[in-house]
Amino acid sequence: MIGDKIRDLRNQRRISQTELSKILHVSQQTITKWETGRAEPSSGAVSKLANFFGVSADFLLGTDNAKNNGSTADLANKDIVFTYEGKPIPAEDLEYMKRILRGGR
Repeated sequence: MIGDKIRDLRNQRRISQTELSKILHVSQQTITKWETGRAEPSSGAVSKLANFFGVSADFLLGTDNAKNNGSTADLANKDIVFTYEGKPIPAEDLEYMKRILRGGR
């Protein structure tokens, strides 16, 4: 069930339902309903969840047993929210990471 996967991934990241709801711009009650199976996330929400947790939508929906879809993301892509331990990485930290990867330039 997708709710079990959402709860497991959220717990692995050690974030609360409230924190996840803020990241996804939904109510905490919506997260609760997803996790308990009283509601299903929309296709847009599934996409946001997959991006946030670094898994494929197929994995969340139960149609793929692989945890990582093998996709890559470019640090220069402004449309991707990069996270560490479930929390968004601040823009200034991403810039610092880019400088390190460029050899300090």
